[in-house]
Amino acid sequence: MNDNMRFAAATGVGSMPGTDAREAAKTVTGSVEDFPFLAELPARGPGADMIGRTAGMLVELYARVEPSGWRIGDRPGRDTKRARSWLGEDLDALEEFTQGYRGDLKVQAVGPWTLAAALELKNGEVALSDPGACRDLAASLIEGLRLHLAEVRRRVPGARIVLQLDEPSLTPVLRGRVRTASGYRTHRAVDRQTVEATLRDVVGVHDGGPVAVHSCAPDVPFALLRRAGVAAVSCDAALLTERDDEAIGEAIEAGTRLFAGVVPGTDGPLSDPAGSVMGVRTLWRRLGLGPGLLAEAVTVTPACGLAGASPAYARQVLAHCVRAARSLADNPE
Repeated sequence: MNDNMRFAAATGVGSMPGTDAREAAKTVTGSVEDFPFLAELPARGPGADMIGRTAGMLVELYARVEPSGWRIGDRPGRDTKRARSWLGEDLDALEEFTQGYRGDLKVQAVGPWTLAAALELKNGEVALSDPGACRDLAASLIEGLRLHLAEVRRRVPGARIVLQLDEPSLTPVLRGRVRTASGYRTHRAVDRQTVEATLRDVVGVHDGGPVAVHSCAPDVPFALLRRAGVAAVSCDAALLTERDDEAIGEAIEAGTRLFAGVVPGTDGPLSDPAGSVMGVRTLWRRLGLGPGLLAEAVTVTPACGLAGASPAYARQVLAHCVRAARSLADNPE
């Protein structure tokens, strides 16, 4: 596996419970200290949610909250300003707790296709309904991510930044399952080559740095993501089936890392760390891959974000992921 595609053994997905940026940054940097991430706190309200946060990063495109969701508008309003303000707070907190840090650091943003499936145009239909709007949105996202990544590098200069694109709507976009505003129809499937090309353009914004794509939905398109140039695919391991085996095996053999979501994101009893990664070991045996590759190719994460967890459980889960990753490395068989 290419050395510049190696990642630390455990990290989180992105969202955390609560509304206190300093507390979240302290928890993250203390729990997954080899691979911290910029925490997202959606409990603060619109603008701190996944879509609103990324909408606030866009360049020369603005969005505001309507009863139906986020809608693209002509000028920055209070919703855009609030999203940018909260992102600034989160960056301040991260900078405070990563003084002198050297290692992997993950930041998250919504990818171009989930953004197109969520942001409404003036007519109330999502941007996905208009190929021109999709292109404009992707171009704006690329510029916004360029600025965001530069800001994170400035604040944490010793870190290797890993960009995670959240794409839970990617499979519905590819299969024509995104509903229209009326709810009675669905938007046409987007051509796979168009989806792949747009993702490749967005991945390219990171100037050779590693990009992961996260989806906690079923049927993640591993082969398409590999061709688009992503360094890692992040998914809920419980949703993987034998149908995915060939694509996962090809991706891993080509050097793509698997961010395996193995720990539930909402409060409940935790198994022992070795038990949490049993499914990953089973997958590995099914794929016929050498057990020695496990620690090199797998990063352990929660199954999805932790916004719905209690603060105490969120801390437990991140620490549990670190122990589970250690179990994989110590006992790959």
